[in-house]
Amino acid sequence: MTDDWVSLFSGGKDSSWALYRALEEGLNVSRLLTVHPEGDSYMYHVPETRLARLVAESVGIELVEVEPEDFEAHAAEDSGAQGDAELEPLEAALEALQGELDLVGVTAGAVESEFQTHRIQDMCDRLGIDLFAPLWQEDPRELADAMLDAGFEIKIIQVAAGGLDESWLGRTLDEDALEELEELNDKYGVHILGEGGEFETFVVDGPHMERRIELEYDTEWDGTRGRIRITDARLA
Repeated sequence: MTDDWVSLFSGGKDSSWALYRALEEGLNVSRLLTVHPEGDSYMYHVPETRLARLVAESVGIELVEVEPEDFEAHAAEDSGAQGDAELEPLEAALEALQGELDLVGVTAGAVESEFQTHRIQDMCDRLGIDLFAPLWQEDPRELADAMLDAGFEIKIIQVAAGGLDESWLGRTLDEDALEELEELNDKYGVHILGEGGEFETFVVDGPHMERRIELEYDTEWDGTRGRIRITDARLA
């Protein structure tokens, strides 16, 4: 049997980079696993996760999806308890995959979040599998530059931080945007990679993808935060 890896995947830049690096390292990524939480989440990227289906088709890797009905409501509990509860359907999905794959590990795109990474590591320990987290504790600007140098085309799809106005919605994360984010980091503490939820992204193209994803969308803005709503998405 081959050693199989599962990529914990949202379509955002960080999980996409973890997937890309795993493929570059020669890991046999045989599944993408996307979680679709309903509402805000302590553990998962939330906006536009349904686009992962197009990425899976472009990359050529089978997609497994965890649906909102797999989650139980834990809104009244503290963040730690909710994070643990949110992990349960993901762990159940991986346990099911162990029955059909020679599962040896998962990839994850965490950069600085100990809240997420420690829970994922503990889950891997329980399942007896490895964790490949190539972004962990790396310099955010160096990571962003590496993504652009590799050919990633990254769109900003949600913003929620001081200094990030409606003009950022749908903007490409390029060198100019990174320079502005560094200035906003100095002024407001905005994380250059949006690790604190300041913004969310979606990768529309990259060297691991056979076809670019084209998006059409509307924008929603409430005066302090906003997001894009996809009206059409297709492979070029």
